[in-house]
Amino acid sequence: MERSCLAVILAAGESTRMKSSMSKVLHPVAGRAMIAHVMQAVAGAGVSSAALVVGRDADKVADAARSAGVSVEPYLQKERLGTGNAVLAARAAIESGYDDILVAYGDVPLLTSETLNKARQALTDNVDVVVIGFHTDKPAGYGRLLVENGELVAIREEKDATEEERKVTWCNSGLMAINGRRALDLLSRIGNNNAKGEYYLTDIVEVARSLGGKAVAIDAPETELTGCNNRAELAYIEKLWQERARHQFMIDGVSMIAPETVFLSWDTKIGQDALIEPHVVIGPGVTIESGAVIHAFSHLEGAHVSGGATVGPYARLRPGANLAANSKVGNFCEVKKAEIGEGAKVNHLTYIGDAFIGAGSNIGAGTITCNYDGINKHETRIGKNAFVGSNSSLVAPVAIGDDAYVASGSVITEDVPAGALAFGRARQETKEGRAEALRARAQAIKDARKKS
Repeated sequence: MERSCLAVILAAGESTRMKSSMSKVLHPVAGRAMIAHVMQAVAGAGVSSAALVVGRDADKVADAARSAGVSVEPYLQKERLGTGNAVLAARAAIESGYDDILVAYGDVPLLTSETLNKARQALTDNVDVVVIGFHTDKPAGYGRLLVENGELVAIREEKDATEEERKVTWCNSGLMAINGRRALDLLSRIGNNNAKGEYYLTDIVEVARSLGGKAVAIDAPETELTGCNNRAELAYIEKLWQERARHQFMIDGVSMIAPETVFLSWDTKIGQDALIEPHVVIGPGVTIESGAVIHAFSHLEGAHVSGGATVGPYARLRPGANLAANSKVGNFCEVKKAEIGEGAKVNHLTYIGDAFIGAGSNIGAGTITCNYDGINKHETRIGKNAFVGSNSSLVAPVAIGDDAYVASGSVITEDVPAGALAFGRARQETKEGRAEALRARAQAIKDARKKS
């Protein structure tokens, strides 16, 4: 839309019901602060500037809000005198002059740009106030939207509603759009003649109508407008977010065998024809390309899985893991800050950290890159088509050349040239007939312990 728009985001909650040491809006949904989800929706609605009304953890809340690329100016709410007073904490921003004002809350992370755009669009029809509502079969506790002849005439709080008004199932979400050219006048006229002596933003509807203005309500899904006040509601919002994200990925061509067991992050990217098996957890910063397979019970974070690659089952990819096309990280393996080349295989029970593995190489079961000396991390480099036998320890910094072969059970402390065969283990000795004597000695020690 060509109209200018300011978003006023109320995010000054004290987290009292969350029983938390940090601001409520900083609690994560899908690995991202709630306030950042709200700002993403705001950014998608064509908003370039936001007035952020803050309280506790003001600087941290402002930093989290800036993640969506919207220009954010924080305003401290000094007194708690109701939602109308909270919006006026951003008076200086409102005075700057905008065509539209959007009022949203920092603890409604499922909000979408589509709903905000719908509210802005409704303002263009000579409307001063647009309230976003939702229909519910459990309206108890919510303010009711009272509509006559297509116009919103009032928002009635349940305690003030008549029996007939309480039957209304269209409820107030608290979110709204206001004519920016009249917003300051309307907000300033909200009174506090109520039991609590507070200024309620909902009164703006009747204020606008008393001045000859028009107010309307639009509808949005109840789940999208779900707010968060405690940990149980936070878990419910996470559930709703995950369901929405999984559904969209499957519609876009991603296969999930048991989608309800897969957990995604806000920035997860998965290509068409990828397969995600049950009980997979995907943390922030993960890209899975088309045709890749993530087997069951795997955990990925900060990793890139290229097309045709396979991970797991029971694998862990940590930040910096980069799997090239058709590579494999198998069961009970961990990869961290490492490049796994095209077609390379890291099959079983293996740790690869701070490493580069060339195309076509095979890393045997139980292999470890010993990358940490207690103070510093060091790199292991393995060339193309190399073979590292099972149960090998590669003590970094060390390099193994193209086509090299490391014998099973080796401890490699020096570079292995291309095409070479390296042994790093003690020579085997066999003592004939000694097994029976060894068992007898062990049994004697056991018997002696019992007697004592």
